[in-house]
Amino acid sequence: MTEAPIAKKILRQDTIHGQILSDNYFWLRDKTNPEVIAYLEAENAYTEAQTAHTKDLQQQLYDEMVARLVEDDLSVPVQKGEYFYYSRTEKGKDYSIYCRKKGNLDAEEQIILDCNKLAEGKEYFRLGVYEVSPNQQILAYGIDDNGSEYYDIYFKNLETGEVLTDKILKTGGSLEWANDNKSIFYSMFDKAHRPYQLYRYTLGDDKSDLLFTEEDDRFFLYPIKTKSEAYIILYLGSKITTEFHYLDANTPQDDFKILVPRIQGIELDIAHHGDKFYFLTNENALNFKLMSAPVSSPEKENWTEVIAHDDKAYLNSVEAFKNHLVVYGRKKGYKSITVINFKTNDRYDVAFPEPVYTYWPSDNPDFNSNQIRITYSSLITPRTVYDINLDTKEFESKKVYEVRGGHDKSQYVVERIYATASDGTKIPISLAYKKGTQKNGKNPTYLYSYGSYGASTDPYFSSIRLSLLERGFVFAMAHIRGGSEMGRHWYEDGKFLKKKNTFTDFIACAEHLIKENYTSTEHLAINGGSAGGLLMGAVVNMRPDFFHVVVADVPFVDVINTMLDESIPLTVTEFEEWGNPKDITYFSYMRSYSPYDNVEAKDYPNMLITAGLNDPRVQYWEPAKWTAKLRELKTDNNTLLLKTNMGAGHGGASGRYERIKEIAFEYAFIFDKMEIGG
Repeated sequence: MTEAPIAKKILRQDTIHGQILSDNYFWLRDKTNPEVIAYLEAENAYTEAQTAHTKDLQQQLYDEMVARLVEDDLSVPVQKGEYFYYSRTEKGKDYSIYCRKKGNLDAEEQIILDCNKLAEGKEYFRLGVYEVSPNQQILAYGIDDNGSEYYDIYFKNLETGEVLTDKILKTGGSLEWANDNKSIFYSMFDKAHRPYQLYRYTLGDDKSDLLFTEEDDRFFLYPIKTKSEAYIILYLGSKITTEFHYLDANTPQDDFKILVPRIQGIELDIAHHGDKFYFLTNENALNFKLMSAPVSSPEKENWTEVIAHDDKAYLNSVEAFKNHLVVYGRKKGYKSITVINFKTNDRYDVAFPEPVYTYWPSDNPDFNSNQIRITYSSLITPRTVYDINLDTKEFESKKVYEVRGGHDKSQYVVERIYATASDGTKIPISLAYKKGTQKNGKNPTYLYSYGSYGASTDPYFSSIRLSLLERGFVFAMAHIRGGSEMGRHWYEDGKFLKKKNTFTDFIACAEHLIKENYTSTEHLAINGGSAGGLLMGAVVNMRPDFFHVVVADVPFVDVINTMLDESIPLTVTEFEEWGNPKDITYFSYMRSYSPYDNVEAKDYPNMLITAGLNDPRVQYWEPAKWTAKLRELKTDNNTLLLKTNMGAGHGGASGRYERIKEIAFEYAFIFDKMEIGG
């Protein structure tokens, strides 16, 4: 197929705040319309034809990416009571196999759940909740088989291997067990895909009791169980406000009681220890502070400060163990861990082995443990699982995830450099490249970022990314405002009426890489997905001449139309991220950067845009409409492709091999446009 599909135009006009919104491609929203599916399939056929000459390169990339994987692999076992739980993968199989051993690691393996068998015959499969009952006899697990993020919950007797007749369909995906081993608390979605109701299901009764309905469309609802296993917490949260209710996990038939009422703009995290609750709160504390309260009288007037607010230390979650309190946060742009010893009241920060790094807290189910498990990595250090002794501060390596074929991190360089934004703010950039790379302005460079919701872009390792580094790429992560890398103010300065800082920060990072001779415009590829796809759309409208190749994955680009339609999943909750366009101030500001609304008749770079037909987060029509409008108006001869996964949602393909194929396809597109061979 040599000719690009041309979507027909059907003009729709709406008047908002006295301004006319014209949309020629609104009709693409109706996926029950055969013409819509035909258009998406035509775009897919065009993409297939335009990339046919890269098939060998795609296969080469796929083969080398898979060759680095340890296909028969094993997670580090986690002990819960007398059982050790772990997962493993097998060569040629897309999905994990979940197992346990009783007593010790030399015991006979019991396969709890083989996701490969559950996925047989399905185009898409994702395991959601995976929760073993307190007595470890029943497994509750959730399945999404189309990417819609609705999960069907099933129950398996781990003593007999029998899947019970009990099941709960189309849930919100969250679930917690009460201590009676038969009461389950779970959430359900409303029509806008918002978890808004809490139910209690009792095994064997084949019925659910509605316990709570959240009427405010901004708020999501989840059950959470404290690590102490003493309480079920009902979490109610919008983007900027939190409320907690609580219930004794030993008396699941009782009613929930209010623990902390909502106050607009006040966010919380919670932990329980003995006779106290611990709360992280941002009340009069932008970067959060840690407070405690008696379980017997948790009202705010009884709160006591444990860790004071610090402008240079952002606190974002708290975890309580029998003898220690662990607070996860960020300092100087990097993740931090602060430990408090309950017995001695000593306090210290965990020291990490590299200057540029990241970590993720792992599963730490044992309340009585004196150690925590984390997964650590950097741009050049493969994932390493550590147990950190909270008393001695010692790191014990439990597993280094192998890179097959060998990986010598001494052959690479990692840097943290800083670009200067348009308002003078210093924006961090994390870099990795092969040792010996010259700053001659000719290095192909892959610049990635996200920059929304306070989600930080951290410098983690990916063996797949070695396919870039080994071909001379500079890999760069831009830590732009809209994330929380430098603290909560970093997020606040990249949202609402300051959202454009996100885009100008990214452009400043690209300019800095060019100014410092890491690369040049003709060698620069950029990538972002979802809200990072909004970033891609905004920057190519602002500086279309600045980037050579753009890959926008499931991009949120039709900002005005989506934010005006409260029937679309997640829209109302997003008002506290982007603003409500019913307010003319926010409307005008959004319209000034919305990628779809700002496409113009001008040259654009080479662009690959992806979508998922069943995506509940960024509806498929946003990238489809954006592609259609770009194709209509752009004045260049550069390549523009739309690739829609017709059987998946927001995360793309669900199997590990299929996901690698998608990445190989995207890399091959970039290499082709930069004239980089295999």
